Amino acid sequence: MTVRTGRFGVWTVQPQWPAEASERAAIAVGLEELGFGAIWFGNAGGDLDLPAQVLAATSRITAATGIVNVWTEPAELVARRRAEIVRDHPDRLLLGIGAGHRESVEPRTGRRYERPYQAVVDYLDRLDAAVPPVPPAERALAALGPRLLGLARDRAAGAVPYLVTPAHTRWAREILGDGPLLAPGQMVLLEPDPTAARRAARAALAVYLKRVNYTRNLLRIGFTADDLAAGGSDRLVDGLVAWGDPATVVDRLTEHHQAGADHVGIHLITPGGTPPLAQWRRLAAALSPPV
Repeated sequence: MTVRTGRFGVWTVQPQWPAEASERAAIAVGLEELGFGAIWFGNAGGDLDLPAQVLAATSRITAATGIVNVWTEPAELVARRRAEIVRDHPDRLLLGIGAGHRESVEPRTGRRYERPYQAVVDYLDRLDAAVPPVPPAERALAALGPRLLGLARDRAAGAVPYLVTPAHTRWAREILGDGPLLAPGQMVLLEPDPTAARRAARAALAVYLKRVNYTRNLLRIGFTADDLAAGGSDRLVDGLVAWGDPATVVDRLTEHHQAGADHVGIHLITPGGTPPLAQWRRLAAALSPPV
């Protein structure tokens, strides 16, 4: 059985979550009560402790990793922890898996970032060989280009692209075909003033525009080298970040669904360090329904 994610989920970064377990539980319960179908955990650890805590505190929402990095998180550990978690919370844990980026992997591991596609294939092989194995229906791949999208179609529940446009979503759906999960991540900024919104969006995009995997894909989907220069053109910023009032943001999220997405993971850009529940409430009120 494929893990259910609903139509919309919230995308968070694992270090963003407070250390206190009761505070984590309160955030998770709040997001579930707002009707979101999944919570995504960026930079997820292979111990899966935070997803496990969220699942224990809630009754319906799915915990999804975005991503477990194939270079840093041992497949055997991930498979063992996944088996322990799903015994108590069946069909509510989705393992998003990916190769990450040379710019962060090499300094962290001291290893050369080479043949990332084969690294993902090898990792899937290890998940298949684990005891018990991780079923393909319970894992998804961070995939931008055609080879990884094809791998996501053939050996996983589907694909989790990030830093993409609805046009990429449409193209990815063509490669995946009908059936596989397509769950793009969308950066969102609840700011109606164009100058303020683009300033904040550029700050949020800065780290991604230093990642070759992302910039290569942006060129592939129609942006130019000029768009990528000097912090990003208005065209690039407006294409990658949905900014404005909640209704305007929802229009962009709807474009992904119209292009073939099953689920959209919403990454709210905020100045704060913890998941922004107040802004999630504003956005949830504009979604009809969020699940």
